[in-house]
Amino acid sequence: MLRFASPSSTASTRLRGAAAIAAILLTSPGATALAQTQGADAIIGRWQTEKENGVVEIHRCGDALCGRVLDGAPLRANPDQRDVRNPDRSLRDRRVRGLRVLSGFTGGPIRWTGGPLYDPESGDRASSGSLTLENANTLKVKGCIVGFLCRTQTWHRIR
Repeated sequence: MLRFASPSSTASTRLRGAAAIAAILLTSPGATALAQTQGADAIIGRWQTEKENGVVEIHRCGDALCGRVLDGAPLRANPDQRDVRNPDRSLRDRRVRGLRVLSGFTGGPIRWTGGPLYDPESGDRASSGSLTLENANTLKVKGCIVGFLCRTQTWHRIR
């Protein structure tokens, strides 16, 4: 006589099998090395922004990660461009090239939180935000004025 497993026992068996495979993969040397390389360093590098062909370099700043403007279409047209849209009049004479636009991000290996964030193109400042690594070459940058009032951009890694 043939015996058929009940749907619940089949699902349970599959779940145990998947858990065993996951445990093997997570404890294998290759997975451990991948997890270590996917730490904070996974996000460090040059990223192209959505607007004006901007380039922001994410780098270490103490125990956190920060980002500064390296390039953009307006900077190619005027390398001496100043932060003229800054709401703080005393800061409007700062050069945009090298300007810190991301500060104090911690976490990882996939998501970092911190802030503030600053957009020199508009002069908008977000008090907090997140950086989420969608894959090795795609970064979601989210800035929030308050918890529910946020804006997200997608940046792409420059190789």
